[in-house]
Amino acid sequence: MTGFSRRLASEALGTGLLVATVVGSGIMADRLTDDVAVALLGNTIPTGAILFVLITVLGPISGAHFNPAVTLAFAARRDAPWREVGPYIAAQIAGGIVGSILAHLMFELPALQLSQTVRTGPSQWLAEVVATFGLVLTIFAGIRHRAEAVPMLVGLYITAAYWFTASTSFANPAVAIARGLSDTFAGIRPVDVPAFILAQIAGALIATALCGWLLGPADPQETPT
Repeated sequence: MTGFSRRLASEALGTGLLVATVVGSGIMADRLTDDVAVALLGNTIPTGAILFVLITVLGPISGAHFNPAVTLAFAARRDAPWREVGPYIAAQIAGGIVGSILAHLMFELPALQLSQTVRTGPSQWLAEVVATFGLVLTIFAGIRHRAEAVPMLVGLYITAAYWFTASTSFANPAVAIARGLSDTFAGIRPVDVPAFILAQIAGALIATALCGWLLGPADPQETPT
């Protein structure tokens, strides 16, 4: 039980630090420039960097999911027990909310907020499907072919996805919930969060199904002789 408690603490801590980085760097970027593109860049680089760090240092403890969609994907592949999914997700959501509050307090903003930033519509939802699909594909293919590179691969993927998706790649239900509680550069209206979560879960499950085939054992005729 002690080991499981440590894993839950790792998931809460990692998700909290991830959200604090996303929200905090967004606040900082917004304060330093009026150029939205420059502000987004200032939000992107710290996010990719902290993912590399967090996955590297906390991965050996909990697997470094920090993301309910990733946890569901691992369970769907039977790489994680379903009985742990609920506690993992609860820890991730709680950690993300605390991370958002910490970011506000560091910048002398009200701790509790509701975002007013509109993020909705078919293009945004499709972007979240694509963003989460790519994230899960990156994780599973990385684990299969070069496990030691997963922290770098995930950090680089999210850095890229910030810019090639219309939604700026939330790709994480816990992060979406936490950002709904932040009326800052990184925010999303709470009313828009459920559709994002459904799109993220869909993207994760599609990627999981594809990886089951794509990363499956090679056919005998494909094996070099």
